[in-house]
Amino acid sequence: MEQLRRLPIGIQSFEKLRTNGYVYVDKTALMYRLTSTYSPYFLSRPRRFGKSLLLSTIKAYFEGKKELFEGLAIEQLETQWERYPVLHLDLNAEKYRDVAFLEAILSRNLSEWESVYGKSENVDTLAGRFERVIKRAYQQTGKRVVVLIDEYDKPLLENILDKEVGDDMRRTLKAFYSVLKSTDQYLRFVFITGVTKFAQVSVFSDLNQLSDISMMKQYSTLCGITKDELTQVFRPELEALAADRRLGFDEVVAEMAQRYDGYHFAPSTEGMFNPFSVLNALERLDLLDYWFQTGTPTFLAELLEESDYDLRLIVDGVQMAASSFAEYRAEKANPIPLIYQSGYLTIQDYDERFRLYTLGFPNDEVRYGFMNFLSPYYTMVKNDDTPLHIARFSSDLQAGELDKFLQRVKVFFAGMPYELSDDTERHYQAILYVIFTLMGEFTQVEVRGADGRADAVVKTDRYIYLFEFKLNGSAEEALRQIDSKEYFLPYQLDGRKLFKVGVSFSKEKRNIDRYLVDEAESMSD
Repeated sequence: MEQLRRLPIGIQSFEKLRTNGYVYVDKTALMYRLTSTYSPYFLSRPRRFGKSLLLSTIKAYFEGKKELFEGLAIEQLETQWERYPVLHLDLNAEKYRDVAFLEAILSRNLSEWESVYGKSENVDTLAGRFERVIKRAYQQTGKRVVVLIDEYDKPLLENILDKEVGDDMRRTLKAFYSVLKSTDQYLRFVFITGVTKFAQVSVFSDLNQLSDISMMKQYSTLCGITKDELTQVFRPELEALAADRRLGFDEVVAEMAQRYDGYHFAPSTEGMFNPFSVLNALERLDLLDYWFQTGTPTFLAELLEESDYDLRLIVDGVQMAASSFAEYRAEKANPIPLIYQSGYLTIQDYDERFRLYTLGFPNDEVRYGFMNFLSPYYTMVKNDDTPLHIARFSSDLQAGELDKFLQRVKVFFAGMPYELSDDTERHYQAILYVIFTLMGEFTQVEVRGADGRADAVVKTDRYIYLFEFKLNGSAEEALRQIDSKEYFLPYQLDGRKLFKVGVSFSKEKRNIDRYLVDEAESMSD
């Protein structure tokens, strides 16, 4: 079916979007509320969530380009349309191998600003040049300066596990960003965006006037797409997708929500759709994992490996205080802040009494994409081969072929490296967690996140399987645990055949040693 309208996939320039007739989700009322103050702001959002387009929109607004905002909400709010000098620094487009490369990027941007406002003699440092160009822009225009910094943290993220390079990056950025405090009297508006908030970077400790709006309810919808925005702005595209999938309008919206919705950036706020995935799905008429295909979070996988974090803790939600995940600190034992701020976890619930947040996967794209990406780090199966194995796992159990299923599980353990972590049991548990979580995309699966049920429960049209695994224990012990703790009771009235599966692992063999299967009696028989 021919695309009805132009969708702004990958468009980060507000001017290009508006002058070329792309569909735009109007965020200008919120933007006006933000820019009406004189406070400097910081906003953390996942990659490809609209941060760059937001900054481009703010830039066009402060440059007084009224014609670009015709028909938008801000047209009824703004009456002055003043023009201000704007210094826009975008750190997103480069790879930061070392501090010299970062310094070259900063110098290049400074040279562009100096070509407009002039260059001071006898000032060689990056921070000194930044300070002087702000002052000259103010003196020459008579207007306070607007500073917009996009993806301030990319040099830090790319070197997160290299302490020496990371420290060099931090020192350089500390000196550069600290200028925003010393030149405060010359600044009209400052807006900084990034993926994560680094606690050690003095852009936050020195700029004590910086307001972090990342978890403020009133700005929770500043980036992303709400359900109302989706159904109102993209109705023609949704109708085309519904027709292609032979679904009703509400049904296709529900499918989109299951796949791409669920981001909550503050407690008790509406869910946000991932804009990049939504736009691609509507253009291609296919619900695929578009966000994950744009880049692999290598630094996250490496951090998880080093932290030896128990992935099973994520399945039912991780509960913690905001101070434990809102800022990133170099603590290998706690990778959750970086996972959350990168967009792989989101706020699912909030206990107001104890001020505790529950974090979990926002939607199916992230849940299965994240686990699929992690599988090579815990197994010897290549990333490209994982979906094939998982599909076959599900098919085996749907057909009642447990032997085939367990033989395939062995493949995931084959070639296990000898350099296992000290906690070998956790390593096996992590692999099983990855396998069963990924199966949930095709088959109803429950993976244990707390005591009180089997390690994994798989439900197909005809069968229910209760799995219990033992490392250096016996298959008999595993079955006895299923019986003694009566894991089967919730399923006895279901009507499907119920199987108890006890599996033993051998640390020496580094694989499945033995398994036993017992068909449980159903009370519906």
